[in-house]
Amino acid sequence: MPTFYEMGLSHPVVQATTNMGFEETTPIQEQAIPAALAGQDIIGQAQTGTGKTTAFGIPLVEKINANNGKTQGIVICPTRELAVQVAEELNKIGQFKGVRALPIYGGQDINRQIRSLKNRPQIIVGTPGRLMDHMRRKTVRLDQIEMVVLDEADEMLNMGFLEDIENILKEIPLERQTLLFSATMPKQIQILANQFLKDPKLIKVKTKEVTVPSIEQYYYELHEKQKFDVLCRLLDIQSPELAIIFGRTKRRVDELFEALNKRGYSAEGIHGDLTQARRDSVLRHFKEGIIDILVATDVAARGLDISGVTHVYNFDIPQDPESYVHRIGRTGRIGKTGFAVTFVTPRELSHLKLIEQVTNRRMTRKPIPTLSEAMEGQQRFTIEKLMHAVEEGNLHPYKQLAENLLESNDSVTLLSAALKLLTKETDTTPVKLTEEAPLRQKRTDNKRGYGQRRENSYGNKKHKPPQKRR
Repeated sequence: MPTFYEMGLSHPVVQATTNMGFEETTPIQEQAIPAALAGQDIIGQAQTGTGKTTAFGIPLVEKINANNGKTQGIVICPTRELAVQVAEELNKIGQFKGVRALPIYGGQDINRQIRSLKNRPQIIVGTPGRLMDHMRRKTVRLDQIEMVVLDEADEMLNMGFLEDIENILKEIPLERQTLLFSATMPKQIQILANQFLKDPKLIKVKTKEVTVPSIEQYYYELHEKQKFDVLCRLLDIQSPELAIIFGRTKRRVDELFEALNKRGYSAEGIHGDLTQARRDSVLRHFKEGIIDILVATDVAARGLDISGVTHVYNFDIPQDPESYVHRIGRTGRIGKTGFAVTFVTPRELSHLKLIEQVTNRRMTRKPIPTLSEAMEGQQRFTIEKLMHAVEEGNLHPYKQLAENLLESNDSVTLLSAALKLLTKETDTTPVKLTEEAPLRQKRTDNKRGYGQRRENSYGNKKHKPPQKRR
């Protein structure tokens, strides 16, 4: 892979990438950056974690005239969290060029945003609903926009933002450059691209790479009543550094994280009913390692970009292959192996096969782990911690204590007692979870995309398709 220095970028941008610790480009960056710098519209199929923010961020910053007091670029994102993360990344890329990005999103005081907009940021990163609100108030003007980025377009479609996106794009001059990024390419995204992009260059990660080759994917076939005990055994065996567990419903998430805490695990949950302050608090605890397990619904996890997630557990199989791709994309980030585990009840095996077809990856079936294997896993983890402490050294303050203990006890007995105290015993505290009905078989002849169905469920919105861009 070429380095950023070899791509002919300006000195301030190369300096920024060096400062950010970036050296070689990723596959999506290698293809997207030159094409975008050349002025081409782009459709990029890439999930979170492949470096796509930098793939559109570098061309966007390069093309900005830092001395122009107008907003010249706009990035549209599905969620508040993603908008904040993208703006942070763009500000890092633009730090030496003097390019500023401002995130605007729902849930934040709009008057505060209006004041920030008066400082004329060169780039706005916003969620569709709040962007529309500012457009109605005329506090955001899009007549000088030269580049538009649609980030995680399939997620925006699933969340019912199709009409908002169309309305926003219709307000932006036709002589613009448009970059669209999406982890999956349902039919509605292809229609959107056909309407608003001009002769786009398709940069597609091969299907087998969509779920990232560095993720080990396997499944357990089991009954609903077995799920929680098997999850606890896996957590004991694998001892994940940071794990996300996906549940299908808000009730499931609440029950799961409370049950995990009852059995001695450090977990919190997020779903759509939480206040923004509570949600921010949970995510901060997870990012800082105060908790090591996050339990989430699909909706709550959209737009999360958390580094260091080692394991993803699909406690409930996702509704569709697109959701699966997004879920497991939280792990296996650049250069690291991730693990994705899916629980499947016998009646849901057809959903598993559909996921395998779409991702072009076979999941390995694993036998259900036993209690003794869980205990062995915890013992192994304890030994690793002990050996790590030996390697780190700084044991001098404890050596005299050890020597005193050895005068009246043999070393094997003492070490056995230490291992027993340090090892987490397998907890079988009774836990009651409300059973979730298995997913029903989906019709394969449905001609409407997932996003269109979700859009209709938001209130049967009807809208005319916009004129195709020429």
